Amino acid sequence: MLSNIHSVHNAICKVHFAIMLYLILALLGAKYSTADVVKPALVEISVNANGNYRVELRASIEAMMTGINSKYKNTQDSPFAIEYDALRVLQSAQLREKFIPFENELSRDIRLYFDKQQTKLQITEVQIPPPGYTKVPRTSLIVFEGKIDKQVKQLSWYYPARFSDNAIRVRQIDEDNEKWYWSPWQWLRNDQPSKSFSLTEVFTEPALFDVISEYTLAGFDHIIPKGLDHILFILGIFLLSTKLKPLVWQATMFTLAHSITLSLSMFNVISLPASIVEPLIALSIAYIGFENIFAHKLKTSRLALVFAFGLLHGLGFASVLADFGMPESAYASALISFNLGVEIGQLVILTAAYFGITYWFKNREHFHNYITIPGSLMIGLTGLYWTWDRFSWAAIS
Repeated sequence: MLSNIHSVHNAICKVHFAIMLYLILALLGAKYSTADVVKPALVEISVNANGNYRVELRASIEAMMTGINSKYKNTQDSPFAIEYDALRVLQSAQLREKFIPFENELSRDIRLYFDKQQTKLQITEVQIPPPGYTKVPRTSLIVFEGKIDKQVKQLSWYYPARFSDNAIRVRQIDEDNEKWYWSPWQWLRNDQPSKSFSLTEVFTEPALFDVISEYTLAGFDHIIPKGLDHILFILGIFLLSTKLKPLVWQATMFTLAHSITLSLSMFNVISLPASIVEPLIALSIAYIGFENIFAHKLKTSRLALVFAFGLLHGLGFASVLADFGMPESAYASALISFNLGVEIGQLVILTAAYFGITYWFKNREHFHNYITIPGSLMIGLTGLYWTWDRFSWAAIS
């Protein structure tokens, strides 16, 4: 009698656990399927030997104007998400017109110092691309230009956190000898001003340890917390079976595949536009989710598909890394480190899922009924929605 009661209690707990997992996935899918990931601004400052300087700021004008900054992981987290979405769908010329009244505020609050003296910034060019689909934020280019004394020895930069975190590097241009030198990137968070950049000493190459730590963190950050599509794919791999061997095989195939295309893409061997890659990534998520419902064991065809889908995800990783920028002197080290960060992020997800869920479901049938089916269904439906959303965007763009 007691054993029957205990069995019923365990079954009820498992059902509750499955419902909770289903609801969490549903909320995540609904919340982030229409959300842009908030990205840091990228700043490149070029200084010529004759005293001319040029600041190129790449950022989301929509996020800037609505106060959506790096304290939000996604635009839908902000109370100004509706205002952001309204700007997000505007054509380039329409958004440019909306941005004009904001230009003075931006130029006033950004600060550029030469030898600790603030210079007045003037916008000379704004390039706004056509509106894109909801997963990828629209990155616009804002250019400031001016002239300084040739004797200036250093510069520093401040970009308010209310706009977003930012990354900056400086280029020294020697036009006489047709050479230029890039500084290492400085990643500035939490309203932090930059350190001074020398304009008289040729920039030294970044230390290998700094490159490894910086790009490993960037790769991890792309998975946790920003890579919901990749997280769902990894969870789809996990949900196939409670056994460790199928999980290891699938994870190995996925890792090998995305490492190949990430490397080839970053070395300009292959290239596909986001309008093709992103919808196919979404389709891979849908397929993995729905296949889990009907598959009961790992087959060779599944491994081949995971490998093929991994090739697509690698191209997605490459687009992020290209935006991040690569140090020319440590290109291979940065690439390997970014990939390592991605692998660590995936390993954290798989480890948490394996020990956080599998422990409670020793019975394979219970795991399939209470976890695999509802979880995979939600992953599959989310993937289908993203596929429709991304293919719709590709068609109209």
